[in-house]
Amino acid sequence: LTQPVTPELLVSPSSQDLDLGSECPEDRGNWTGRLDFLLSCIGYCVGLGNVWRFPYRAYTNGGGAFLVPYFIMLAICGIPIFFMELSLGQFSSLGPLAVWKISPLFKGVGIGTILIVSLVAIYYNMIIAYVLFYLFASLTSDLPWQHCGNWWNTDLCLDHHVISAGNTTFPLNITNTVSPSEEYWSRYVLHIQGSSGIGDPGRIRWNLCLCLLLSWTIVYLCILKGVKSSGKVVYFTATFPYLILVMLLIRGVTLEGAWKGIRFYLTPQFDHLLSSKVWIEAALQIFYSLGVGFGGLLTFASYNTFHQNIYRDTFIVTLGNAITSILAGFAIFSVLGYMSQELGVPVNQVAKAGPGLAFVVYPQAMTMLPLSPLWSFLFFFMLLTLGLDSQFAFMETIVTAVTDEFPYYLRPKKASFSAVICIALFLMGLILTTEGGMYWLVLLDDYSAGFGVMVVVITTCLVVTRVYGMKRFCRDIHMMLGFKPGPYFRACWMVLSPATMMALLVYNIVKYQPSEYGSYRFPVWAEVLGILMGVLSCVMIPVGMVVAVLREEGTLWERVQQASRPAMDWGPSLEENRTGMYVASLAGSQSPKPLMVHMRKYGGITSYENTAIEVDREIEEEEE
Repeated sequence: LTQPVTPELLVSPSSQDLDLGSECPEDRGNWTGRLDFLLSCIGYCVGLGNVWRFPYRAYTNGGGAFLVPYFIMLAICGIPIFFMELSLGQFSSLGPLAVWKISPLFKGVGIGTILIVSLVAIYYNMIIAYVLFYLFASLTSDLPWQHCGNWWNTDLCLDHHVISAGNTTFPLNITNTVSPSEEYWSRYVLHIQGSSGIGDPGRIRWNLCLCLLLSWTIVYLCILKGVKSSGKVVYFTATFPYLILVMLLIRGVTLEGAWKGIRFYLTPQFDHLLSSKVWIEAALQIFYSLGVGFGGLLTFASYNTFHQNIYRDTFIVTLGNAITSILAGFAIFSVLGYMSQELGVPVNQVAKAGPGLAFVVYPQAMTMLPLSPLWSFLFFFMLLTLGLDSQFAFMETIVTAVTDEFPYYLRPKKASFSAVICIALFLMGLILTTEGGMYWLVLLDDYSAGFGVMVVVITTCLVVTRVYGMKRFCRDIHMMLGFKPGPYFRACWMVLSPATMMALLVYNIVKYQPSEYGSYRFPVWAEVLGILMGVLSCVMIPVGMVVAVLREEGTLWERVQQASRPAMDWGPSLEENRTGMYVASLAGSQSPKPLMVHMRKYGGITSYENTAIEVDREIEEEEE
């Protein structure tokens, strides 16, 4: 039998060009293990906020009743937007900048994302530096924040051992006293008494500076080879916190008075559900905890294989994240209940959120336990691993975004480029290591991400569903996963998620409150600087639009239309995944039957090619 002759029309042009030695950018790479992606997403989403923000938000917003709006908001905002980000990244295999080939008019959204992530990475690593400081301080037989009488303590310092001894015949007025752990944090670690405010940062604290250098060194070494190295590190950093959390939980619930804290944490107050504030707080917790809008999810998904089941992964990560937050609440409040019993004060007087919980309240509680240095070390080691994998994601997002824009120049030098980024962000973060550094950290925390991330997510949602088109986006997912998203996802993407985000945005603007740290109020210039920081990422969107329109030709409306259409090379990055209508968009493709070219080159029809045939048929029917 003679071999069938392939008509020239059906020969893929790219197969003819193989001998031309055309220069191609270096391969982006992929995850090397099956669990790399899943564990990286879990590590990214499960961060410091799960431990120090969720429990406090829950008890201040109705206790157990808070779980009702929490899970409703998870269903309306969290899961759909999470799945949308993963789908965009996996379908295109592009970072948060290059992914805007989907609609070049809105490339400013990607630039805004990178600005937000860069600002967050600067101060997030400073928090990791504080954790390292406490981690090293725990390597002792007697914790340094256990007693008063050190050079940094004041006359207001009151040792809890004095209270627990119970020998005092006079009533103690605890309201005007300060715990040793609070003075250790503010007067020794931060040395905040050396600064009069944000405009007077004071001297650099060299021990903090070295901790920050160490944290940046750890991050750099872990992202040195991109996802190939960070994908292996997360096997430890994403799983080990759970082991420590369970240990702290078991130790916590066996303490005397633990039930007081847990009851305080979970007692449902259903009257709170009538308040809009509780629903907004639930949405905010979901929004920041899952890390949507920061580009990390999109970046991680871009390193997946084309047919990875991200639908399943979405539910594993989002529900796992929620369960972790609730578990962390038990671990924290069981210890706070014990602490309140020891001090003889109500739980609400010892409960705090944010750095106050991690660096003041919990360390103080540790001093009341037998083997306190061990429990302190475990707690801070848990915070370290929780923080590191979130920081990996921020750095991978920045590096991937820029290298995808300039693949010929930067991809071969990715390790050197990562080093440049780490050094630059370390130098920018040096102001956070000064005596007034905490004021700058609060300003960055309050303004860098809040407003901008919401605008980014709302714009992404509207562009994908309205400009690119819901039908087309669902077809892309069909082609990638073998099934279309159901009515639940479509309803959320079209209406529910953007509407909820809009409500959040309006609420944040209406309920705006100036930043403060303890009793210190920030000056007006600092507030203006903060607002400019938040608005800068949003300004990138109209600037990007202007640039995109100027690059096109024709009348203004024609330019806008051309710039809003997907770029010619938009679609799956690998040729074998470009089935259906996407084969026609390959450079030099002349075939009137692009699917036939694909089948001829890559073998018989698989289930995914069947999907492509269905998609092509749908398009033809619509055109008729």
